[in-house]
Amino acid sequence: MNGQKLPQAHLARVDERKLKEYLLNRSHPRGRSKAEFFRARGFTDRDWESMADALCHHARTNLISGERTTEYAVNYVLDCSLPTPDRSNPCIRTVWEVRPEDPRPRLVTAHPL
Repeated sequence: MNGQKLPQAHLARVDERKLKEYLLNRSHPRGRSKAEFFRARGFTDRDWESMADALCHHARTNLISGERTTEYAVNYVLDCSLPTPDRSNPCIRTVWEVRPEDPRPRLVTAHPL
């Protein structure tokens, strides 16, 4: 699947908790550096929806660069441009999970490349 679009990308979803409690949380032990990166580009937990929209845009517009199947889901890796409030639009990596019972891709994580 490498080089193809994320299946059902138009249905991609990002959980509020994933952003507020992890990717934008400066106190999270593993998410702290990610929070600094994304906040430095203008994303905030008060306007978490704009980051969710940007990540969904990332899912719709970038090609799959990796794929891994587990017993629970297929995980897709996508790399490159993320639209940001500061317009720096950095290259990032996202991982999306698609479970057999739910075809909507769900964001697992995101980080700078």
